[in-house]
Amino acid sequence: MRHKAFPIVRTVVAILAAIVIAVHPYSAVAQIALQQDEAIELMEQSPGANITTQMHEGSPPAIAVSKDGKIVGYAFSTFAVSGTLGYGGRPLDIHAGMDPEGRIVAARLAAHEEPILVIGVNPETLSAFVAGLKGLDIKRSIRVQDAERRAHTPDHVSGATVSSAVMKDAVMRSARAVASAYGLLQNKGAASSVNRTEFEPRTWQSLLAERAVRHAHFTRRDAFGASASEDGNKLFIEIFTALLTPPTIGQNLLGRREFEALGGRLGAGDNAIFVTANGLYSFKGTAWRHEGRFDRIRLVQGTRTITFTADDHALLEQVKAEAAPEFREAAVFRIPQESHFDPTAPWRVDVIVERDDGAPTILSLDYTLPAAYVTRPSPAQAVTTEAAAPEALWQEIWKERRGRVVVLAIMLFVLTGILFFHELLVRNASVYRKTRLGFLLFTLVFLGIYSGTQLSVVNVVTFLHAILTGFRWEQFLLDPMVFTLWAFLALALLFWGRGVFCGWLCPFGALQELLNQGARRLGIKQIEIPWPVHERLWPIKYTLFLVIVGLSFQSVTTAFRVAEVEPFKTAVALHFVRDWPFVVYALLLLGAGLFIERFYCRYVCPLGAGLAIPAKLKIFDWLKRRPQCGRECRICATRCTVQAINALGQINPNECIYCLKCQANYNDATTCLPLKQRAQRRAGGSPSAGRPSTAGTVKESSDD
Repeated sequence: MRHKAFPIVRTVVAILAAIVIAVHPYSAVAQIALQQDEAIELMEQSPGANITTQMHEGSPPAIAVSKDGKIVGYAFSTFAVSGTLGYGGRPLDIHAGMDPEGRIVAARLAAHEEPILVIGVNPETLSAFVAGLKGLDIKRSIRVQDAERRAHTPDHVSGATVSSAVMKDAVMRSARAVASAYGLLQNKGAASSVNRTEFEPRTWQSLLAERAVRHAHFTRRDAFGASASEDGNKLFIEIFTALLTPPTIGQNLLGRREFEALGGRLGAGDNAIFVTANGLYSFKGTAWRHEGRFDRIRLVQGTRTITFTADDHALLEQVKAEAAPEFREAAVFRIPQESHFDPTAPWRVDVIVERDDGAPTILSLDYTLPAAYVTRPSPAQAVTTEAAAPEALWQEIWKERRGRVVVLAIMLFVLTGILFFHELLVRNASVYRKTRLGFLLFTLVFLGIYSGTQLSVVNVVTFLHAILTGFRWEQFLLDPMVFTLWAFLALALLFWGRGVFCGWLCPFGALQELLNQGARRLGIKQIEIPWPVHERLWPIKYTLFLVIVGLSFQSVTTAFRVAEVEPFKTAVALHFVRDWPFVVYALLLLGAGLFIERFYCRYVCPLGAGLAIPAKLKIFDWLKRRPQCGRECRICATRCTVQAINALGQINPNECIYCLKCQANYNDATTCLPLKQRAQRRAGGSPSAGRPSTAGTVKESSDD
C-alpha cells in the first residue's frame, strides 16, 4: 500500500527547495584576495627598501615583485586568473609565486570547499601537499615532474586523488596564463606574438570594421560556375572567421564564460579560430560525425595546410558580441601548437565544395590579424618552452585509469545482461544466488576496496549546483569511474529504477548484504520490523536528503558535514583509516545490518532517497507478480531484502533494490505457493493442501 505521506513529503521537498534556491541561489566560497605583502612572501623575499611590487589588474591579474628594479617573479591567485573550480564544482583558490624562469616558488591554499576534503583529510596534510608544489616547472609535463619528485614529495593526497590533481592543475594552468601574458613563454628571437592580455569591449560591427572578423559572400555561380546560371546570384554561403586568441576578439565573440572555458582547454602554445556561416551550404558537413574529421573546411598558411578533427571542434550555439546576427551554423576550431601555426602571419580558410563533375570548388576567405592585436616582446623577457602544450586534466586522468574504466565497462555490460535476461537467470534458484553473490563480491572488491569508487549524495548536490551556476562537462569528467557509473545509472533509472545501483553497484550496500548473509549462516537471529513501524521510518532518508540539498545553497561546507551521515567515505574511500568517531559510526551501521538486513539502505541513505525521485520516470515494469501475491502467499514479502513488498503483494519502487529475489521465488516450484498448487493439481492432489493461510509470515533465511 502506498503510504499517504509520500505525496506530501515530495510536495514539501519541492516547495522548500524552490524557496531555498530563490532566496539563496549560490554561495561562493569566501575569497581571500592576494595582497602585496603576501606576494613578497610568496616570492621568498624579505620586505625592504629595495623590494617593490606592481599590481597588474588586467587579464590575467598578477602582482609583479621587483628587487633592485629587476623583476624576480609574479604572484597570482588561481581563482582570479582562471576562475578555478574544484572537483566539487565550487570555487578553489590557491595563491602562488613564479620566478621569471617559469618555476613555482611557493604555493598556499587560500580557500576551497572540496567535498571530499571538507572532512576526513588532515588540514596539515592538505597544506603540505599544496606547499609541496614548490619547484614545479610550468614549461615541463606534470607527469614527468611527478615521476622525478615522487621519492621526495607525494603527487596526491590519499583519499582525495582527483581533488589533488585539480589543485595541481589549477596552479599549473594559471601560472602558464600569467607567464604567457607577461612574456615568459615566448620563443627566443620571436619577432612578434599575439596580445593575450588586454581586453576591450567591442560590438559585432566594430570587430568587422577593424577587420578583426573577416567575411566573404559566395553565390551559387561562385560555387558551380555556368551550371548555376538560372539562380546563379542566389546566396550559396556567407562565411565569417576570426582568430579567437586575443581576448578582445575571443571574449567579445564567445562571452566571458565560454572564452575562459576555451582558455582552459587550450595549451600554452595553442590557438583557436571562429567560423560561422549562413546560406545553403554547410561548411561542417556530416562526415566528421562518422569519420572524426572535417572534409569541407581547412586552414592554409603559406605551404602548410591544417585540417581539423572532431577533437579540435567545439560547438558554438550563439555569437555573444553585441548586435551580432544569428547564423545557420557556427564552430570553434582548436589549432594545436604542433601544427606550427603562426597567428600573426596571414592565413586563409578554405571551404571545399564537391561538384557533380568531380572537380571541387575552393571558396577562400583570407585573414590577417590586425596590428593592434600584435605585440613584440623584448628579448630580455624571452624564455624557451621545453614541452608541448599539456592535455586537459580530465584527458590525462582518463588515460591513467583506462584499465579500470575498461573493467568497469565489462562489469556494467554483464549487469545489463543480467537485468535484461533476468527471467532466464532466476529459473534456477541456485544459479541466481551464486551469480548475485559473485557480483556483490566483485562490486565490493573492485569498486570498493581496489578503486575506492562510491557514488554519494555529494555528487547529487554537485550536479544540482552545476546546473544552476554553469554546467561544465570537464568538472564531471575528472573522475572516470564515477562519471561512468553515473552515465550508466542515468539509463538504468529509466529502465529499472534506482534499485540497480543500490542493489548491485553500491560497495557499502554489497558489504551490508554479504555481512548479513554471513550472520544468518552463523545463526544470528534476524529482527523483523513491524510493517507500520517500517513504513514510518522511510521518511528519515528523504528528510536527510532535503536537509542536505537545502543547506548546500546556504553553506556547502555545512551541507557536506551533514552528508557525513553517509559512511561511504569512511568505509570505501578511506578504508576505515580515519578518526575514531567516524569509524565507530560506520561499524555501528554495519552491526545493525547483521540483525536487520540492509538497515542503512532502508532508513538512513540520502543517496537512495535522491535517486528515488528521478526513478519516478521509469518507463518499464519488469518484475512479475501473481494474483495470489499478498492475498494467499506472503513469502516474497517476508523474504524481501529491504521489506519493499507491502501486505497486498505490491512492490514499492521507491524502496526496491532490484535484487531479483522475489523473481527467483516467483519461478521456484519448491517455494512459490501458486506453483506448488499447480503441481498438486497436475498430480491429482488437493490444492488446498498447499495453501497455508499464513504462508511466509515468519522471516526466513535469504538463502532458503
